[in-house]
Amino acid sequence: MSTFDAIPVPDESSGAASFGFAPCEGGVCAASGVAASGVHAGFRKDPARLDLALVVADEPATCAATFTQNRFCAAPVQVSRPRAAAGSARAVMLNSGNANAATGERGLGVARESAALLARALGCAEGQVLVASTGVIGVQLDEAPFASGVPAALQALSHDAAGAHAAARAVMTTDTHPKEFALAGEVGGRVVHVGGFVKGSGMIQPNMATMLCVLSTDAPLTRAAAASALGAAVRASFNKVTVDSDTSTNDSCFLLATGAAGGDEIDVGSAGYPALAAAVRAVAEQLARQIAADGEGSTKLVTVDVTGAATPADAEEVARAVANSPLVKTAVFGHDANWGRVAAAAGKCGVAFDQARVDIDFLGVAVCRGGMAVPMDEEEMLRRFEAPEVPIALDLHMGDASCRIWTCDLTHDYVRINGEYRT
Repeated sequence: MSTFDAIPVPDESSGAASFGFAPCEGGVCAASGVAASGVHAGFRKDPARLDLALVVADEPATCAATFTQNRFCAAPVQVSRPRAAAGSARAVMLNSGNANAATGERGLGVARESAALLARALGCAEGQVLVASTGVIGVQLDEAPFASGVPAALQALSHDAAGAHAAARAVMTTDTHPKEFALAGEVGGRVVHVGGFVKGSGMIQPNMATMLCVLSTDAPLTRAAAASALGAAVRASFNKVTVDSDTSTNDSCFLLATGAAGGDEIDVGSAGYPALAAAVRAVAEQLARQIAADGEGSTKLVTVDVTGAATPADAEEVARAVANSPLVKTAVFGHDANWGRVAAAAGKCGVAFDQARVDIDFLGVAVCRGGMAVPMDEEEMLRRFEAPEVPIALDLHMGDASCRIWTCDLTHDYVRINGEYRT
């Protein structure tokens, strides 16, 4: 093992713990005034697979959202984007098994009609129902399953963890498990909660959010505060995840703030805003890590830290180049601490740096200093590969900017899963 000190990992924690927030049960239903459900509606052939999820606020909630920047965006994105911009929503309805993308006017019609069906049942305006879909692209979404699925999902609505868990299961596609997280803490003398679920396993290099995500809080946020908190959280979490460098057509991330915890309204300039924003970011970061760890076919979560960059953009460019490198990802899968692949990936991305000043750590061990190899114990490195997370760190010694990107290894199963996705 090298005698060199490992490169310090930059502190990019959200600081939620410093405000007294701690993990709690309940997922998206941890927030008061939120109910959720997941049922099998028939979008999938397997009756054991849940495929329709609802997240419903007891009363109209403050809403913020981010959406994919992919120009080939799906019908539900086109329908939900302007509705979310209005800043108020009653429900989010999500289906899996069909993306309703590249489906033209017919797909837009199904997205609108399904939302209208739910709105009538809830007694709210159609514009207060947001929709999202995930699954195969280019196949028309059958409207019929909504007719039976929506009443069943409404009947199954629950304010407890079971409802939240069912919703998280219903949005899964190639995910191997549901992804949920929640925090509780005190803001302005009142206990508030932030929770949510996410789906995402492949086709992930978000350029706004992630595959599908619903977050909730019972804090009384203004529209401006909700948009600010969600935007900051997305930039620090979901936009720092990559599985395969592909951005989906359907990426949607929603935040509902019910205000059910009571207390004074929280705006961007309010005393309680930093704590609440930190909690939203912490939940998003935890969900982002779960996405990377569950990348299609993956066996390892890989955390890439770049420090010492001249600018934040340079730091992200280098980190993303390393995280997206098939050679780096396959080296991790093969338990090969081949840091030369890390160096090559960093050097190809167009960011200016002096290779004679670059330091690289692999698995917390110094393997390169000043652009030169440092002797390492191969047996010790193999032992370190037994851990579920593989840290890779580069210090460019060009400035003070840093960036962290989460990714995963590239395995035989990734090829199999995606090779068989439609067939």
